[in-house]
Amino acid sequence: MTMIYQTTITRAGEHAADALNDGMMILFREGAPADIEAFCFIHQHGTLTGALQPGCSMDLAEQRYPVTAVGHVAEQNLRELGHITLRFDGLSEAEYPGTVHVAGRVPDYIAAGAVLTFVA
Repeated sequence: MTMIYQTTITRAGEHAADALNDGMMILFREGAPADIEAFCFIHQHGTLTGALQPGCSMDLAEQRYPVTAVGHVAEQNLRELGHITLRFDGLSEAEYPGTVHVAGRVPDYIAAGAVLTFVA
């Protein structure tokens, strides 16, 4: 497997953990607009070096999640803004253009320092 993206979570916005209760994780790179930052897990922005597509895997805090669907602007948003919404529902078609769907249990908690990696 080849790593195509890696980043480290630096902090969680005030309401970021609430999204986990709804089965999703919103990522935005450092420097996010203040009104959005409160709802996001903020991360160091990495470089996307390959295609983000179904069949890839996402590793988060030592847990592996198969990528099941990728919205048509998710790869561009990740590359340019460091922003995507991860849904832990395993859908085979993306619900929204900037969403990446993965299969697996929603994390209970994501600590600063957690590493998120996409591998192909």
